[in-house]
Amino acid sequence: MTQTPSQFPLRILLRDEAGFDNFHAGPNDALVRRLQAWPLAPESGAVVLCGEAGAGKSHLLNAVCLAAEAAGYDPVSISLREAASLAPEALQGFEGFDPVCLDDLEGLPDDTAWQEALLHLFNRVQDAGGRILIASRQPPAALTWGLPDLASRLRALPVWQLCLPDDDQRAAMLGARAANRGLAMPEEVTRYILRRAPRDPGQLLGLLDRLDEASLQHQRRLTVPFVRQVLGW
Repeated sequence: MTQTPSQFPLRILLRDEAGFDNFHAGPNDALVRRLQAWPLAPESGAVVLCGEAGAGKSHLLNAVCLAAEAAGYDPVSISLREAASLAPEALQGFEGFDPVCLDDLEGLPDDTAWQEALLHLFNRVQDAGGRILIASRQPPAALTWGLPDLASRLRALPVWQLCLPDDDQRAAMLGARAANRGLAMPEEVTRYILRRAPRDPGQLLGLLDRLDEASLQHQRRLTVPFVRQVLGW
């Protein structure tokens, strides 16, 4: 029987607001379409999703999990950086999930016990017929591994590379989302938000959701002073 999130020390609940429908793919359109198809193919295997901070890796891992869940699978998303605050045993018990999405590969402690725990998790998931999607800022081949078996396993995986959206693409993302919500987004407001907002597309669109709710609640249009007030900038 699959265990419930309350039985694990890690926070593994999915975020409903981070799906494929609100990820602005931009130059990553082909890659995003591959990711959309990935959870629907049981023979998918294991893949590394690579990209700089802010490219949207966490958003896409969550989107993959939501798509897998909608297709009848039982996915889970785990942050290895978050797990590092616990004991290596925190990675036990996830082989009953499919797919298993592992975020923040570079956050795994440089420690033999942790690397063995990740290798054992990898083996258990694959032995159970599950699939693994790993997100990392750098390809596994560029990272240092103290455990040769883990190094060879990770370095053999296909790497799908995400491009970081530039400011024009981020502006287009905001504009499209605002238009879908019937929200007027003046150019000066867009520039103000982009200068201060995180580069992660999911976080950026989350800010717009907050602004939309505040605009409706206070019956205010978006202006720089109003945005500053709502977001505390």
